[in-house]
Amino acid sequence: MNYLKNSRSSLSRLLRYNLAGRPQPPPPAAAAGPTARRYYASPRLPGVIRPSSRGLLRHEPTAACRPPPAQAPPPRHYFTSSRRPQVIHFSRRRGGGARWYHDRRKVTAVVLISGGAAVVVYFGNLETVPYTNRTHFVLVSPQLERQLGESQFADLKKELAPKILPPLHPDSVRVRLIASEIVRALHRGLADRRSEDFSDAFYGDISSDLAIKNRDMEAEDVMQHASPNKDASTAAAAQRNDELLDDRWVAESRRRGKVRGAQPQTKHLNELNWEVIVVRDNLVNAMCLPGGKIVVFTGLLDHFKTDAEIATVLSHEIGHAIARHLPEMITKGMWFTILQIVILQFIYMPDLINAMSNLLLRLPFSRRMEIEADHIGVMLQASAGFDPRVAPTVYEKLGKIAGNPSALKNYLSTHPSSQKRAELLSRAQVMEEAMQLYREARAGHGTEGFL
Repeated sequence: MNYLKNSRSSLSRLLRYNLAGRPQPPPPAAAAGPTARRYYASPRLPGVIRPSSRGLLRHEPTAACRPPPAQAPPPRHYFTSSRRPQVIHFSRRRGGGARWYHDRRKVTAVVLISGGAAVVVYFGNLETVPYTNRTHFVLVSPQLERQLGESQFADLKKELAPKILPPLHPDSVRVRLIASEIVRALHRGLADRRSEDFSDAFYGDISSDLAIKNRDMEAEDVMQHASPNKDASTAAAAQRNDELLDDRWVAESRRRGKVRGAQPQTKHLNELNWEVIVVRDNLVNAMCLPGGKIVVFTGLLDHFKTDAEIATVLSHEIGHAIARHLPEMITKGMWFTILQIVILQFIYMPDLINAMSNLLLRLPFSRRMEIEADHIGVMLQASAGFDPRVAPTVYEKLGKIAGNPSALKNYLSTHPSSQKRAELLSRAQVMEEAMQLYREARAGHGTEGFL
């Protein structure tokens, strides 16, 4: 036992000597900042519990010892597009409440206000076409229409300045005289019609005019003694080869206008500065721009020698200006474009939609306007003292000059076929009315108010 105790004490001294002789590592430097603290939360105590230096737990209030919470980053909104490979960031609109269209009251108010405004605009811009009494919707004002016509006429005069014939040229004088007669007839046609009980006996009997009587007899003889089989075959061929187009709507529109007492729109014809120029060109054409600006090409004078033939073409072009076809085309073009945009939202086939719009809307409407101008023109021509029976032959001659296109080309054209136009004007109802005006004009009778 003593031996064991001595050996244990010797070993202890040896170990203490070895540990004392070794160099000890320096103690770690104290941190410059505050000492680390450890916290834990207890479901029973709402505050933070921190152990003290004595090993006891000490409760501290939450507001005093809890570190400030970090600010959360603002939400980021983005989307991807198949056309753009990168991510596109955007910021949402503030005030993320319900939109106005989620409120039924607001939606109802918007619908009522917009619908009322549309009704006011529509009925406020409805106009009645002279003679046909057709009602059309036009957004272009007469002042703007006149400005457009004068601007286009000024551009044409600058472009065609070297080809414009001088005012004293025989062709210019001739065309101006014909146009002046038509313009005078236009003013008479827009005047108030004389009362129904007015007696025509004061002007004499129309049968006393031998020249007119002979022309009427010649026309009746030609119509009566013509070959019935030939006329029937020609009409049947025209019906087969031409498009289905008639002028029954003209008579129906006139009847409805008389029933409702329609007042034609004539403000655009007041105080016009009529101007006529003749251009040396082989083009067989003439035009009447808004504002009373008439352009005639010498190619028309080369093919049509008589004054009545030239008056037919000029009356037709002035008929476009009377019916305000150019502003109506602008207005309908706006509606057609809006309709195409709406359809494109569901069927994205621009070429097909544009082609269908032209075939089903634009071209039929353009051909209908040409028929309306034909009817107004033949009445205007007759009231100016030019034989209206020449009009059908003029359109047939125009068809021969153009080459008499096929039925498909006629359907794709902005104008009806010349054969169809001649057929519509040769009908008894149209020609009898025109001949009545012609007889009154040649006999010196007044033709006021026929438009």
